[in-house]
Amino acid sequence: MKNIKLFLLVLSIILSACNKEDKDYQSPIDFSSDKKAASLIQCDNEFAFDLLNEILQSEESENFMISPLSVSMALGMTYNGADGDTKTAFEQTLRLNGFTRTEINYIHSILLNHLVKVDPKVTMKIANSIWLNDLFSYQEAFADTNRYYYQAQMNSLDFSDPGSVDVINNWVDEKTNGKITEVLDQIPAEAVMYLINALYFYGNWTYQFDENEGFQIKFNYKDGTAAMVDAMSMTSDLQLYENNAFKMIELPYGNKKYSMLLVVPEQAYEVEDVSNLLDNESLNEYTSNLQEVNEVLLEMPKFKYEYKTLLNEALINMGLDIAFSGNAEFPLMVNESIDLAISRVIHKTYIDVNEKGTEAAAVTVVEMEYTSIGEPDKITVDRPFLYIIREKTSNAIVFMGKVGDPEYAD
Repeated sequence: MKNIKLFLLVLSIILSACNKEDKDYQSPIDFSSDKKAASLIQCDNEFAFDLLNEILQSEESENFMISPLSVSMALGMTYNGADGDTKTAFEQTLRLNGFTRTEINYIHSILLNHLVKVDPKVTMKIANSIWLNDLFSYQEAFADTNRYYYQAQMNSLDFSDPGSVDVINNWVDEKTNGKITEVLDQIPAEAVMYLINALYFYGNWTYQFDENEGFQIKFNYKDGTAAMVDAMSMTSDLQLYENNAFKMIELPYGNKKYSMLLVVPEQAYEVEDVSNLLDNESLNEYTSNLQEVNEVLLEMPKFKYEYKTLLNEALINMGLDIAFSGNAEFPLMVNESIDLAISRVIHKTYIDVNEKGTEAAAVTVVEMEYTSIGEPDKITVDRPFLYIIREKTSNAIVFMGKVGDPEYAD
């Protein structure tokens, strides 16, 4: 009864917020003063830095982008199906020790609605969906929890149909405004469920860059080479923090609810060095010490790229290994008696930063597969045997034989 009341409360909050104009939106939680909510967001941010540093250690691409929010939301839905040691591993990896499952879901539900509504001058779309192989059925509590808290669309799909890949990719395409058109290349025969988060962001700069067509700057690469690259510039009053390792510049969007923080290493430092200086606590310290500097000339590259990665190794290294193994415990997802494990966590992102603003999208797909569907009775024919071939309606024996030394030649 308590959970039902909480479901109804969350639903009423979401519906009432949706019926208001964006400018009237007020979050039911003050994230700056509500200790429980602030603590959970802090944990989400700590997970974000854990993931960033894990990828930095192994990623060979010069350009990459992740959306920790997208990963957290997809894993959050998956967490609602976990139990036992697997549930504990989720809480440790996601830094969510000390919170109940209901608290995690409730605060995340308010956060998702807050992010979408907080700045009417910024477009922020968040969508969640779960796709189940139609050979199986959802456990009601699992479906209700993700539907109410994560506003997830619950779908049943024939995974054996080759067109199912297109169905899921088309959903991703729609929810990212066409910026990510394909995230799945195939659906393996063992696949049981896909839990998907999709994000889309578009924000115009609060302070506009100059429209300098053909403007370029010299960009110095890590290997010591340099090249001229397309760039943009502005002269404005900006928020700035600097120390001996890096400069941090804040570039706000829209009504300043969202902003981009540029973290630029000083010459003696590399990106990896600076990353080691960043975590949730230090970021709060650095941003609290941002100072307005008048008439700053900022020149920076324009950039636009896509990035796709498999997060399995990173998440395993961060402590979620049990969820990928035969010891995984996900008994709360489906009604059928099968053992489930995560097979892939696919993450794909897109970003375009230019004079007008920033357009970005992200998708995270958690693929669940069965590791067993019960243990069948097993008979091994491992000794000489007889065989009989007969016609069943007349009981006439057509062939009989013995195999004492099996041989086969094509």
